[in-house]
Amino acid sequence: MRMLFVHERFGALAGAEANVLATARELKRRGHVVGILHGAGTRRGESAWEETFTNRFPLAPGNSSGAVNAALEGFQPDLAYVHKLADLDGLEALTSAGVPLVRMVHDHDLCCMRSYKYFYFTRRICTRSVSPFCIFPCAAVIARNRDGIFPVKWASYTAKKKELEFNRQFHRLIVNSHYLRAELMHNGFGAEKIELHVPVPPEAEPALRSSFSDRNLILYAGQIVRGKGVDVLLESLARVGAPFECVILGDGNHRPFCEQLSRKLGLSGRVHFQGYVPAEEVKNYFRECSLVVMSSVWPEPFGMAGIEAMRYGLPVVAFDAGGIREWLLDGHNGYLVPWMDRATYAARVEELLRNKTVARQMGERGLQLVSEQYDFSNYITGLEDLFARVVVEAQRSVNV
Repeated sequence: MRMLFVHERFGALAGAEANVLATARELKRRGHVVGILHGAGTRRGESAWEETFTNRFPLAPGNSSGAVNAALEGFQPDLAYVHKLADLDGLEALTSAGVPLVRMVHDHDLCCMRSYKYFYFTRRICTRSVSPFCIFPCAAVIARNRDGIFPVKWASYTAKKKELEFNRQFHRLIVNSHYLRAELMHNGFGAEKIELHVPVPPEAEPALRSSFSDRNLILYAGQIVRGKGVDVLLESLARVGAPFECVILGDGNHRPFCEQLSRKLGLSGRVHFQGYVPAEEVKNYFRECSLVVMSSVWPEPFGMAGIEAMRYGLPVVAFDAGGIREWLLDGHNGYLVPWMDRATYAARVEELLRNKTVARQMGERGLQLVSEQYDFSNYITGLEDLFARVVVEAQRSVNV
C-alpha cells in the first residue's frame, strides 16, 4: 500500500514526531511505500527522516492547497495518514481530493484552541467542548505569538470550528486513550469513526533494564512547557528528604523559568537540565535511574513516557490527569498522585528511593503490563488492518 504521511514538522521534536518516524520505518520494512507531506524542519534528527521518507513533499507557505495537490499527484497514495495539520486550505484540499483519510489524534490540538485543555491562570482542567466559552471567559482567542513582533495574536474561533468540520469528514480518527475518545465524541465526532490504537514505541532490547543504582537517579523526559508541570515537579522534589539526583531531559519555552525556580528552591546541585538528548542516548539514563517522574498538570492524552519507562522495568510517579490512569495503576506499577498534590507526590518519590525492593517489584509489574498490552508489532498490524478496511470502504462508497 502507498501511504502518504502528513505532518506539520519534519524531524525529531516530541512524542508525535517519534511516532511518525517509528511507524513509517516499520511500515516500510513490511513492504509498504511511504511518503510525507511535511512542514518546516526541526533541525533535529532530520537525516533519519530523510532516510525513511525518500518521497518528500514540502508544505509551501501560503500555498498549502497547491502543495497537497502536488503531493497527491506526484505520489498517488492509496491513503493519507494525517498526524498534525491545522491549515484550513490544506485540510480542504485533502477532504475534497477523494483519497481515503485517517487522522492520528496525538493531543488536544484538535479540540482546544489553546491546545492544552486547562485554564491558563488557575491550571484547572477544562472539560468543555469547543464552544463560545472559548471566547469568554477562557479568552483562548488571544494566543501567544512566537513568530511576530507583538507578543500576542488573534486566534480565530471560526477557524477552529471549520477545522473540526473538516476533520469530521475523515474516514477514521485514531486515538491513544479512552479519555481522548470521549473528548472527540464530546466535540461531535461519531463513535463509529474513532478507533483506539495506542501508538507505542518500539520495544527496548530485552537485556536493557535499570540497575537502580545508588545514585538515586530520578528521570524526567519530555517537553519543558507549562502544561508539563516541571515547576510543580521541582516544588515537589524540594520536599523530598532522601538523597537524590534528578535529570531533566528535553527543552521548551518554560525551561528558563524552571531553571531559575530550581536555583531558588536550592535544587541546582541535585537537578540537572540536559536539554534535548537523542533517543539512543536516553537509554543510558533509563539504565541508571531508580524511577521516572511525570508531572503533567494538563490532562495527558496518554503519557507515552510512562510506557517507555516501564519497558526498562521502572516504576512511574505521575499526577492523575487525563489518560494516565489507563496504564498507571496506583500501587501496582507506580503511584498515581492526586492532581497538583505536591506533598503526596514528594512522599511517593521518597518512598521509592528509600525502598528499592518495592521500586523493583513495581517496575517488574510495569514491564509485564507493557509487554502484554502495549506491543509495537501488534500496534503496526492493527494499523495495517485499519488502513486496509478504510481503503475498501472508500472504494465501496465510490461504487455505490
